[in-house]
Amino acid sequence: MTLLLVICGTFLLLSLYFLGKTFRCVRQRRYLRAGGATVSCVAAAAITSAAAVLALSYFSYSRLTGEQRVATLEFRGIAPQEFQARLMVDGEPDRFFNLKGDEWQIDARLVNWLPPMTILGLDPIYRLERLSGRYSEIDREQSEARTVHALGDGLPIDVWSVAQRFPALALGVDAYYGTATYVPMADGARYEVNLSRDALIARPANEAAEEALGGWR
Repeated sequence: MTLLLVICGTFLLLSLYFLGKTFRCVRQRRYLRAGGATVSCVAAAAITSAAAVLALSYFSYSRLTGEQRVATLEFRGIAPQEFQARLMVDGEPDRFFNLKGDEWQIDARLVNWLPPMTILGLDPIYRLERLSGRYSEIDREQSEARTVHALGDGLPIDVWSVAQRFPALALGVDAYYGTATYVPMADGARYEVNLSRDALIARPANEAAEEALGGWR
């Protein structure tokens, strides 16, 4: 990661140097050299921008260093097929959401890298994206009110959005994909959500959650 910041700073200085050189050459009416300096400035600025987007993405997402717990959820029944979910993420304030349905689902974004990005010391990164309620019966899923909550604000431009919009520019990105898991909601149930390099996994963390999973059909 340090190497990435060094690259970003180095090419930022180079782009400023060539920009200054362009202005000097124009004032001296050395237009051919001004054109060459302009091309160099644009190239250095492009590399700086790419490194900056990558660095901002890396800091705004969370690092994945192996299978790890990314969240804990507790549920409290407040009405028939309606629950209050308490989302607990290490280092963040607890958040509360109302969910309707029989089950809850959590979604995440996951980005893996290829060389040369791995040479920069980049670990896979992830971001929890949304939490939603769902119905076990398809008919109800189609007709009943849905509850969906965003879990991350996100940057307007990051490595995920660039890879989606401009795949040719996503060099070094091995895979970028969404992953999700869903299990039953129950009053008093507590689940731990783990993320591996492949998928989200929800595991029961108390007896109420185990009973809900035991009766799940």
